[in-house]
Amino acid sequence: MDFKFTPQQEAFRQEVREFLRQELGPNWKGGKTHEMFSPEFSRKLGKKGWIGIGWPKEYGGGGRPHMDQLIFGEEMLYGRAPAAAHILAQNMVGPTLINVGSEEHKKKFLPMILSGEVVFCLAYTEPQAGSDLASLQTNAVADGDYFRINGQKTFISFAGEAHYGWIGVRTDPNAPKKHRGISIFIVDMKTPGITTRELHTMFDHTLYEVFFDDAKVHKSCVVGQLNQGWYYITQALDHERVFMASSIAGYQRIFDEIVEYAKVTKRDGRLLSKDPVIQQKLTEMAIELHVGRLLGYRLAWLLEQGIVPFSEASISKVFTSELEKRLGNLGMQVLGLYGQLQRGARQAPYDGYLEWEYRFSPMQAVGGGANEIQRIIIAIAGLGLPR
Repeated sequence: MDFKFTPQQEAFRQEVREFLRQELGPNWKGGKTHEMFSPEFSRKLGKKGWIGIGWPKEYGGGGRPHMDQLIFGEEMLYGRAPAAAHILAQNMVGPTLINVGSEEHKKKFLPMILSGEVVFCLAYTEPQAGSDLASLQTNAVADGDYFRINGQKTFISFAGEAHYGWIGVRTDPNAPKKHRGISIFIVDMKTPGITTRELHTMFDHTLYEVFFDDAKVHKSCVVGQLNQGWYYITQALDHERVFMASSIAGYQRIFDEIVEYAKVTKRDGRLLSKDPVIQQKLTEMAIELHVGRLLGYRLAWLLEQGIVPFSEASISKVFTSELEKRLGNLGMQVLGLYGQLQRGARQAPYDGYLEWEYRFSPMQAVGGGANEIQRIIIAIAGLGLPR
């Protein structure tokens, strides 16, 4: 397998890298989750035509192959670009609408997504339905040309900032199998009957509870066909896999900073980089990062061949999310007590980014599908083991 990129792909990588350098400045170190939410930056990407670069051209996208999308994702993540405002809409909402959405939805939402003018939140998780999403209880009951939605969602990112919610609800409580009675709605978050409440986390990211109290939405808000939402949810997760393939680049940036710190910092009169224990730990992490990158490249390659990497995506997700936790631990070991200094502290290395990363990393094993569930997928779909 040849991993060498074409001259055109390398030129594209340099173009993205230079754009980020100009827009973010040479001293940009990245920020906490809420600082990575910048509608202004998303609009600039939209003007460059870099939102939806993998969407079909007939829908306004760039039509670029999966490897180009991977390159773009790598540069965005390594550069810690503040792209959170449009990522959900680009990776999940837009592709699903292209596949199953009505012409009305396509005409209304796709241009807004591509220009970075609209923010979506993803509202699936409920207090009693997280990994077992088919058990969700928020319901939508038909009322003439409308539906009335009642229920609660929890741990929802950017629900307080979003213009629209991409909502999973139960529309057929009598379906023979629970996953068959689910539908997807696009709901204006200012609809009467929808309220949000902040949930504060240990990694300084505000999540939300979302309450639906007889919220009345038109039947045109249904995405695709009624009661087909489970299949749309799984399709949307498929679209996220290219972004997943590039996730290791963000961890590489953290590792590079740890290595740089070891090269210039002395402890007990000797450079940390000369400590054989630290050398061993750094080389082990370098190997793991290389493995993670190859897993990501394989995902992109499989998608290029038209193969849905079902179990392979779960393998990559488990490995990279747990790698991130090991990386945070490594950083704390190398930086020592300085690693615990938060942003704003005078002697905090890299403006305290690693301290925040250490607190943030455990979430990755839960978000996007808990690793326990991913291991079940690997067992059944990858190894052919019984359910």
